Amino acid sequence: MMKVLVTGSHGQLGNELRRCFETMQAEIGAVPRIYEGAQVDYIDYDSLDISDAHAVAAWYREHGPYDLTINCAAITNVDGCEQNEAVALHVNAIGAENMARAAAKCGGKIVHISTDYVFPGTDPNPRLEDDPAVPISAYGRTKWEGEVLVSAACEASFIIRTAWLYGYVGKNFVKTMMRLARDNGKISVVNDQMGNPTSANDLAYEILKIAATENYGTYHCTNNGTCSWFDFACAIVDAAGIECEKEGLSSMEYKERFPQSADRPAYSSLENAHLTATIGDEMRPWQDALATFMQRLPELGD
Repeated sequence: MMKVLVTGSHGQLGNELRRCFETMQAEIGAVPRIYEGAQVDYIDYDSLDISDAHAVAAWYREHGPYDLTINCAAITNVDGCEQNEAVALHVNAIGAENMARAAAKCGGKIVHISTDYVFPGTDPNPRLEDDPAVPISAYGRTKWEGEVLVSAACEASFIIRTAWLYGYVGKNFVKTMMRLARDNGKISVVNDQMGNPTSANDLAYEILKIAATENYGTYHCTNNGTCSWFDFACAIVDAAGIECEKEGLSSMEYKERFPQSADRPAYSSLENAHLTATIGDEMRPWQDALATFMQRLPELGD
């Protein structure tokens, strides 16, 4: 029987991984049979501080060994990371390394979740996995450091970069836009930052497919198609049937309104090249994934 550890289990991706393990089904397909009957431990910061190497080692001694660790734990508040990079580094980099070392020590694999924000966003073409990482924010820097440390600590590692994630449980851009549109009758969203909206359910499915292999390395895994945050926001409120005013802002205009906000990549679209070359890219167009999400949100949302 396979034994799996999922960190960051209270988050959007952690909840979708749990859904996939419990139902053996994702929206885009059946979960690989290798996970049938798996014993899965779900933990979050309330049960383990991954930045504490001794606590991580003790957890693995007591609860392991694990065949697979999926590290979804991270500080993902981009503006918050900018205000306190040291704290972000402890979780996003040092914590990730602790998990990778523990996974390697017990002979297991690790999946580490990373981000499109490792790229500067200066090239208006989708990024490939081996393109140079030049992060421009504290969040991007700490996540990139985590990638480097995980890869060095565990040979059996998968680094999976994703972007603009939204799931049924937890806070996200989709729910925020719906709330603002209803409450204010208006949304004001940046229209010159481009990327890939990504369903956490789709991502969870691909993670489990990737982790069933030994094709270690770095993957990009987003829903297909590129749009701006403004495009995404308009699609959300239209799908929800909310009448509201829609205002597009330049990054400069947004920065003037919110001077404490972190710099974000202008173009951080990812290409799922490694996915295509190995297990195949089953990620849906972002519009299709969003349509399903909006249909199911009243039933599955928190």
